[in-house]
Amino acid sequence: MTSPSEAAISPQDAEKSVIQPNAKEFPLPSSPSASSASSITEKPQPSWPWKITAVVLVTLIRFGGSWSAGLTGVMKSTLKKQLHINNTQYALLEASEDFIITVLILFSGLLTDRLGGAGALFYGNIIYSIGSILVAAAAQVRSFKFMIGGRVILAIGDISTQIAQYQVFSSWFAPNNGFGSTLGLELMVQKLGALAGTGSANVIAANTGDFAWVYWIAVFINFFTNIISAIFFWFNKKTSDKFGHSVDPVTGEKLMKKAKKLEVRKVLELPWVFWVIMAYSLFTTSTAVIFKGNATELAEKRFKISSVTAGWYSALLQYAGFFLVPVIGVLIDVLGQRITLMVTCGFGTFIAMALVNWASTVSGTAAAFGVYAIVSTYSPTAIIDSMRTSLWQQTTFGTAYSLKIMMNNSINIIVRIVAGVIQDADNDSYNHVVILYVCLAVASMAVSCVMMLFCYLSVDFRSLQWSRKKRFASKDILAERKKVFFGENASRNQLVSKSAFCLLIVLLLGGWASYIWGAVTGHND
Repeated sequence: MTSPSEAAISPQDAEKSVIQPNAKEFPLPSSPSASSASSITEKPQPSWPWKITAVVLVTLIRFGGSWSAGLTGVMKSTLKKQLHINNTQYALLEASEDFIITVLILFSGLLTDRLGGAGALFYGNIIYSIGSILVAAAAQVRSFKFMIGGRVILAIGDISTQIAQYQVFSSWFAPNNGFGSTLGLELMVQKLGALAGTGSANVIAANTGDFAWVYWIAVFINFFTNIISAIFFWFNKKTSDKFGHSVDPVTGEKLMKKAKKLEVRKVLELPWVFWVIMAYSLFTTSTAVIFKGNATELAEKRFKISSVTAGWYSALLQYAGFFLVPVIGVLIDVLGQRITLMVTCGFGTFIAMALVNWASTVSGTAAAFGVYAIVSTYSPTAIIDSMRTSLWQQTTFGTAYSLKIMMNNSINIIVRIVAGVIQDADNDSYNHVVILYVCLAVASMAVSCVMMLFCYLSVDFRSLQWSRKKRFASKDILAERKKVFFGENASRNQLVSKSAFCLLIVLLLGGWASYIWGAVTGHND
């Protein structure tokens, strides 16, 4: 591991002085030779038509979940009126899903790495559909407590599918060799599903006269998702019989569909680069969640428009740039520049939140929506791809991504509860709660500056900027850095990872405490 404290030697000189690793001491192939391929499997690697088919099926699976994901946020005003709840109770409703995710997500990540993503997608979608039925029933009978229970079941299914989809991609594609492109395509379809769901929600509620129909239609969409997940489950078994593992063309690592055994210790052996990206995601994603969750109501109040029109404004804010997402994925695969994209998003998010806070006019809020719609387009792709690229072992990706979800949902619980209390104390206005948005955006921008610094100080961090051509040319550097990570720097790396994990547990406990406080103080009556 290279850290800022090791910067006495120029990173450029360090790259030039890399020594070719001894194969006897460090059995890491720098390229997939014939011998390494034969040791992996006698079967050929999956061909591109099969890979593309897998990508299409997985992206369609997430369409149904994405349709349902943003419904609560876009229906905030309607839910508050129909269920007779305040902002703090509404925050508790959303936080219920975050809470159950934080409880189960790490175990789900470890299990997905061990058992593979196809089964997790299939069974997770069945549970998700059951949860969506319960949420729709709760809306039908206008029961706040029932809806919380339904969202908890829904979240259990969502836990499996969130991790499994990206674990599947990591087992088919390597960094700079298709992973970013497939990730971008999946996120585009995810945005399309969310756009369709959030954009039509208030229209359906207004035209049917009953907002419960919004959730029943989501149930029908999820039935379609279950059919696709069953097809992919069968397809995955066929490919396992017909083909061997895909191979990273740079490192020679075989990309496994599932690990050979359940390894809890790998949670404490993640690279320091991964944890820096986690810090960036902590503030950027929490800003996005709290802003998107309140965007529809904010538009209603600032623009003085109906909930139907505000719903379309909110949908455009979040999903208008869907067509750019796969382009960003391809650019990351070919050109790299992951840190550049994240830094741009960090500064852009701050500009948008500053406009929301200090330019509360119609034109100022519209400008904030426009800026955020642009920068939020590529942030998830850059974050997830950077996390995958920072890992030395592909079989740890499911676990690593589960830590990201656990962290994001823990901070989301805290931020949502706090924001709800602030807004209730401010007579349901957005005059003071937007200060919280700005604080989160400032933190995101600060981490962005730290990442820019690390690009100059550390070859490990700078490798996230590498293009496909540069990564192929630097296979010896990657081999040496992996040897150092698991060799002479192993104890230091474990100390850093353990310390970061302990801080994550503190955040997790803070999220639980916030949720329990929201429930115990009587806001769910």
